Order: sequence, then structure tokens, then C-alpha cells
Amino acid sequence: MVKRIRMRTLFFGGVITLLFLILIGRIFYVQVVDRDTWYTMAKERWADSETLVANRGTITDRNDNVLAMDALAYNVAVSPKQIDSLGIADEVVEGLNAILNKPQDELRKIVTAQNDKGEYYAQREIRDGGWNIDKSVADKIKELRDELKKETKVNDVGIYLYDDQKRYYPRNTMASQLLGYVDKDGKALAGIESFFNDKLQGKNGEIKYEKDGKRVQLAEGDVVYEPVVDGQDITLTLDNEIQHYVEDAIKQVADKYQPKSITAIAADPNTMEILAMANYPTFNPNTYWDTNFENAYNHAIKSLYEPGSTFKIVTLAAAVEEGLFEPNATFQSGSINVPGSPVRDSNRVGWGKISYLEGLKHSSNVAFVKLGWQMLGGEKLVDYINRFGFGQPTGIQLGNESKGVLNINLSIPSDIARVSFGQGPVSVTPIQQIAAVAAVANGGNLMQPQIIKQIYNPNTNTTQKFEPKVVRRVISEDTSKKVGEYLEQVVSDQVNGTGRNAYIEGYRVAGKTGTAQKIINGKYSKNKYVVSFIGYAPVENPKVVVYIVVDEPNDPLAGGGTVAAPAFKEIVYKTLRHMGIMPDNASEEATTDKKTPTIQLPDVTEMNLSQAQTELKARNVMFEVVGTGTTVVKQVPAAGENIAPTQRVYLVTEQQDKLTIPDMTGLSLRDALEVASLMNVQLLAEGEGFIISQKEDKQGDKRILRVQLSPPTGAEGAITAEEALENANEQNEADTEEEAPSGSSMQEDVEDTGEIQEQ
Repeated sequence: MVKRIRMRTLFFGGVITLLFLILIGRIFYVQVVDRDTWYTMAKERWADSETLVANRGTITDRNDNVLAMDALAYNVAVSPKQIDSLGIADEVVEGLNAILNKPQDELRKIVTAQNDKGEYYAQREIRDGGWNIDKSVADKIKELRDELKKETKVNDVGIYLYDDQKRYYPRNTMASQLLGYVDKDGKALAGIESFFNDKLQGKNGEIKYEKDGKRVQLAEGDVVYEPVVDGQDITLTLDNEIQHYVEDAIKQVADKYQPKSITAIAADPNTMEILAMANYPTFNPNTYWDTNFENAYNHAIKSLYEPGSTFKIVTLAAAVEEGLFEPNATFQSGSINVPGSPVRDSNRVGWGKISYLEGLKHSSNVAFVKLGWQMLGGEKLVDYINRFGFGQPTGIQLGNESKGVLNINLSIPSDIARVSFGQGPVSVTPIQQIAAVAAVANGGNLMQPQIIKQIYNPNTNTTQKFEPKVVRRVISEDTSKKVGEYLEQVVSDQVNGTGRNAYIEGYRVAGKTGTAQKIINGKYSKNKYVVSFIGYAPVENPKVVVYIVVDEPNDPLAGGGTVAAPAFKEIVYKTLRHMGIMPDNASEEATTDKKTPTIQLPDVTEMNLSQAQTELKARNVMFEVVGTGTTVVKQVPAAGENIAPTQRVYLVTEQQDKLTIPDMTGLSLRDALEVASLMNVQLLAEGEGFIISQKEDKQGDKRILRVQLSPPTGAEGAITAEEALENANEQNEADTEEEAPSGSSMQEDVEDTGEIQEQ
């Protein structure tokens, strides 16, 4: 018995000893032999990480007005598993459909999504329609979620919102083709956003740390930190106000002529900094998915056009530089024989025997064939075309710039003849065209166009500035001055000048019209045209050069002088006012034969709006409608007053409390006070002179308009806010010195077609 007990004791002792040895061996193996494997697994269970999202760089204009920025956004997700367990799939689908405007069948697929085993997913994202939504939409999602919580008495109803960032464009369609956009997946597409994506996007950071069982960070645990690298901020050369002027002007052209597209560029000719770049049709990058992708196309740097007669500026500058242009020398207009194809003027019969300066004013094709083909010759003309930058990219800081087309065969006389007036073997981009004319304006230097003013790196607190860059000298200063004076007469001659509709009283303006036939099926069309106008001002000290090109206006009889010149006039007038450059009547009288007469305003109050508009258009008066009514309640200035042809009349069509404050940039303070009084708006002014910016505020129920004024350069005795307030009610003392843009003359110009008869 005792022996049996001993045997059992030894047996159990042996088993326990064996088990203990196995345990010790296992511990040794885990802690010594396979230590690294288990330590790594433990570290993974202890460790946690967070992504630190980088801020995308901000894009602003030259005055720090924000054009693109990051904004708080929200992403929507649902839990099919939780929703099914609560039996609320129908309520969730209907609720999300009403808020996100996403089809119910698509929402139901997400809300009831299952895996291959038929199990409901724990979470699914609503990518299309529920990604990067605004706070206002997120608030509605929260309201739906709260209603379902009350209904089910469950805190988790399977609808989730996650904070995120999205790209936001506070000025909506403004400069949209230039800026480009960032899609919902964070991919930069087109424009500045794409070309400078490596600088704008930044780099996300990360923090890794160790935690305990309650997911609290261990004080003594290891921490790995990779800092976030925020994107760099880009300041454009754009001027927000001038961009507004340009877009407003081309919209008016679009409304009237319904073209395929319009492109307009404004630049400082001395630096070639782009002050505005706009295209029509446009799109809103905040809702890019609602617009045709073609609307994001930047014609200013990508599209090619036969330039038509605006290209004659190059031939003129070359002829003047070579001493071949004699303004008073005469030639027989009408037609000229060129081997292969005779060239005719726009009216076919010409204007008889006229001087070359008259030929420039009339935009005579014959005159420029003589200058380019006969006088300069092919090699020299092509050399100047190349020196002016055609046939090669300008180097502007934007992607996919076209280099243009130059297919001039010097052995074919018609090639040389046609290119001398902008037709045939030459196609250019708008940015090339404006860079070339800027060289004529600035004294002869071809400048590289600049769209970037500076780039600021917040991580290093450093700024990269972009200075003006001279590519080459193409003509002398003396030639530049002479060409400017000749082009000025194209505008100032109100009888023969094709550019007369670009004339601005008090300013010296140089310019040139263009009307180019489009090539359809290999032949020049008889009713489809690209019309344009390019010019600069003031001639004596150019501050702005503007080019407008309109593709296929719906009126086949309308040329560049009719369609584009009035828009040019409005843009340049407002821009010069914005720059503080005052009109100079002395300069105007020196360059025009007669002063444009004033216009006496008719009484259009109590008229139907369309009738009032017809009445003012018949007198070539520019106007702006204030309000959405159908009857004119009041007009400013009043009936019977004499105004300059470039002054704008405001037609008030609603009661005071319903009026929307119009753009009053460029108005004198006295006129602005009168407009404000009509709308029962309190106007608070800073500075003196003319309005350069405005901002609407509210104090309780009272509307307040804050305006900033600046006197024109060299202005003396500018009216102060106090003086304007004293005289605000004296309507008979309206200040006719202040002008606003208008189309002035409605007379149709005889525009060149750049036509060569097909044999």
C-alpha cells in the first residue's frame, strides 16, 4: 500500500516536473529564441498611429484676395449591419436621398451592401454625393441622424460623419480655367492647381505612439513623429478687380453674340504680368461635376487662331524699324496681284489712292501686302515674326502651352503675302499675341509672360519671388513710339478708324481690329469668323494691354471693331480708373480732330424696362439696371442732364428695400451717394477721388456700403466725403467729369476679312 502511494507520488511528481520543464522551455523559447517575433507582435498591439493632414497651399491674387483655399468638409458613411439590425433601411435611404439628391436605388445598394457570404458590411462610404460635403449639408445629415435616434431610442443608427478638408474657391467661376480645380479624391486637375501641385499639396505627417489596454498613451512609451509639411502659398499676378472687369465685359459680349468661345487677357506691358485672364464659357470649380469638361479649357494658352488683322501690328513694326513705312506715301487700294492668289481689301474696290497711314486706319490688306511682301521681303518678315515670339512657347508658368504654327514657304509668294496681314500659314495663341503687342507698347522688349508673383513656403518661412524677364529686344524705342502713334489714329479717327469703338475720351488709346475667316473643310468660310481687338493705353506711358478674341459670333456681318472693341473700351477704362490714372483732355485734343459731343439724357422714368433700354440704346447710352422690376422707378443721372458718351446711367426698377447694390467702381463719390440714397443704403467713404473698392455690411436692419476712394494720378482738388455729403442732394451739379464705359458709337465699321480669292 505504502509502495503504491510512493509510486503514485513519484508519477505525479514526474508529470508535474515534466510539465514545469516544458513550461520553462516554452518560456525560454518565447523570451530568448523567438523573442523578436513576439516582441514585434506585442509592439503592434501596443502601438497606434494618427495621420496629420497637410494643408494645401492657398492661391491669392496680387492683393492677397483668396482665390483658392482649403475648407472644412465632411464625408458620409453608413453601417449596413447596424441599419439592418434596427430595420430602418427605408428611412435612411429616403432621408439621404432628400439631403444628398442621390438616386434611391444607388443609396439602397450602399445601405444594404453584403459580402459574398451574405453578411452585411460593418461600414460603407457614400463616395459620390456624400464626399466632401459642406457644413450646411452635414447639419441636415445630423438632423436626420438625431430623428432616427429618437425613433429607435438607440445612439448608433448607422450614419456617420467624418471631418475632412476640401478645396474651396470663394469667388466661384472667377478665373476658373486659370486656377483649375482639385477633385473629390484630392487630385489636382488643370491650371495652377495642376501645374504647381508639387508645391501646393504638401506632405501628410504621422505620429506613432504606445498605448495601454484602455488605449491611453504610455508616458514612457516610444513615440515616432513625422512632421507635416504644409503646401506652399502662391500669389498670382492677377488683380481681382481687373479680372472682374474682364469677365463682366466678355459676359456682355457672350449674351449679345452667343459665340462658341471668348478669350480675354489683360497684362502690364512693361513687365508682362498677367492682370486678368478669362474665358467663356466658364465653370464653377466648386461644382466641377455639373459642367462640361470643355469649359475648363484655357483657350488663352492652348487654342490656335488665325490672328487676322491684329497681326498687321507685327508687319507695321517691322516696316517702321527698317525705315520702310512712309505714312504719307500713297498706294492704290482695292487689290494687288500676287502670284497664285490676288489679294483684295475688305470692300473689294478699296478707297482709291490713299496714304499708307490711311491704309492702316482702313485696315487695308493691300497696304500690308506691299509692306510685307514687296518691301520687307519674305526672309526679313519671317525673321521679325520669329523675333516677336510666334511659333514658340512664351514660357508662361502654365502647362500644355501651344507653340503656335508657322508654315511659311518662302518660295511661295502667296504665303508671304497672306502672313503679312495675319492669314494663311500662321496660327497663334492669345498669349503669344498679347506678348508681341506688349513689346510694341513697352519700348521694344519681348517679355516672358508672368502669372506667378511669388511663392511662400510656410515650413521654411522663405519667399521665392518672380521678376520680369526680358526675352530679347525686337524693335527700338523710337520705333515703338512711332508705331504707338500710328495705332492711336486707328482708334482716334472717328470717321475712318476701324478701331473707333475703342476710343475713350480723355485717354490716348492705341489698337487694332481683327476679323479672320475660319477655315471649314479646307476653305475659308463666308459666314464664320474669329473677330478680335488688341490695344493698349495710355499711348504715352502704357499701363495695360488687352486682347479680346471672339470665336464665331452669331452675326456674320460683325467685325472686331463692333464686337470686341466696345468690350476692350470698358475693360481699359475701368482698369485705368482702378490704377488711379486720370483722363487728360489736353492729350485727347491733340490726337483727335473733334471732341465727342455730350448726350442729353431722355426721361425714361415710369417706362417699361425694355422700352427704356431701347430709348437709351438709340442714343448710344451705356446703362445698368438696378433691381429686378419691369418698370423704371428712377434714373441716375436725371433726365435732361448732359453726360459724356462713356458715362453710365442707372435704371432703378424696384423699391429701396429690394435693391441689390450695383458695382460702383469708378464712380465719383457724389454719384455713388446718389445711387446709395435711392436704395436707402448708408454709404461710408474712406479717401477721396473715385471708388476703387466696395463692401456691403449690415448693422441690424440697416444696410451699409463701405467704399474706398483714391484720387487719379495727378488729380487736384478731388472731392472729399464731407463735400460730397453737403452736395448729395444737389442733382443739378452732377459731376460730368466722371465717366463710365460704354459702347459709344453704334455705327458699323467696315472691317477687313483678310480674304484671298480661291482660284
